[in-house]
Amino acid sequence: MAVGFPLKTTYANGDVYSASDVNDTNGTINLLGSSVAYAAGKNKIINGDFNIWQRGTSIALAAGTAVYGADRFRATGNGNFSRQTFTPGTAPVAGYEGQYFARWNLTSNSQNYDFGQRIENARTFAGQTVTFSFWAKASATTSNAFFPRIFQNFGTGGSPSSAVYTDGSNINLTTSWTRYTVTLAIPSVSGKTFGTENNSYLGVILQCNTTSVVDLDFWGWQLEQGSTATAFQTQSGSLGGELALCQRYYWRITGAESSNALISTGMALSTSLFDAFVNFPVAMRTTPTVTDYSGTRIVIVTGSVSQVLTPSAVTVQSANSGFTRALIEWTKAGSFTSGDDGWFSLAGASDYFGLGAEL
Repeated sequence: MAVGFPLKTTYANGDVYSASDVNDTNGTINLLGSSVAYAAGKNKIINGDFNIWQRGTSIALAAGTAVYGADRFRATGNGNFSRQTFTPGTAPVAGYEGQYFARWNLTSNSQNYDFGQRIENARTFAGQTVTFSFWAKASATTSNAFFPRIFQNFGTGGSPSSAVYTDGSNINLTTSWTRYTVTLAIPSVSGKTFGTENNSYLGVILQCNTTSVVDLDFWGWQLEQGSTATAFQTQSGSLGGELALCQRYYWRITGAESSNALISTGMALSTSLFDAFVNFPVAMRTTPTVTDYSGTRIVIVTGSVSQVLTPSAVTVQSANSGFTRALIEWTKAGSFTSGDDGWFSLAGASDYFGLGAEL
């Protein structure tokens, strides 16, 4: 929408601000809306260009269990969720040279499984018309491959307790990159009750509707206000900004990042417990949990003697943790001396430590 600048910019007492002052055509300014091609935050999907893969680049799927691959995206089914690389010059949008795309590999009947993202807060776009767009292709022409579905979940203890769904029509895929768009009306939240506030979300998924064994490829996911699909952009508009948005929900540090050295210092609280604070690069959505780890170790130094210990369990001590840091507790019965100082590190470059606060 364009708004005119007034002809008269200075007013004295008694002056009348008239319609002619408003309807000036000397200059206009665009307001954020569906007519704006580029605007920070217009796309509510995080990591829509599939550039961020903190958990790794190939994740096995497990039937009936949601698995994260590319950051913020989760999939179910039988097969694999993997990162693929565009050959330079083959990305689907001229002028936007995408580097990676996501492959949802289905190795058996995956009908009713899904691929998509949960957007924080079910108030997002409530009562508005939205357009969901994405590029996709398949390894073989696939009729009725999936249908788009947007749903509101009102959080633990919310009402209604079941999600409220809004569905689009079935989509046929070819073996060539094509942009697909669907326009849907999101229901109002009037009369609804929100439960645990930070657990509500707006789900955006593609619901599988095929029994074929097929690779489904995706790039350029975008959810925006209005009835028109505008030019694709990531939510933040920058790689660093997108990484920070992803780290609100999941953060992983690897041995390569820490050069196999110190991550945090701590102290043994008993013969079986060692605690250390870990600070996050960004504030997380909620107090996180330890979701995955490999090669974590505790190094205790007493005089000139060092002892390297591998814990049997690694958890977040929730009472002393929050959005910006966590007290990590390592358990290994009979291995520590209360009061001993030490540090937390990763054994090798391929080892990792991950904290999650996903919806």
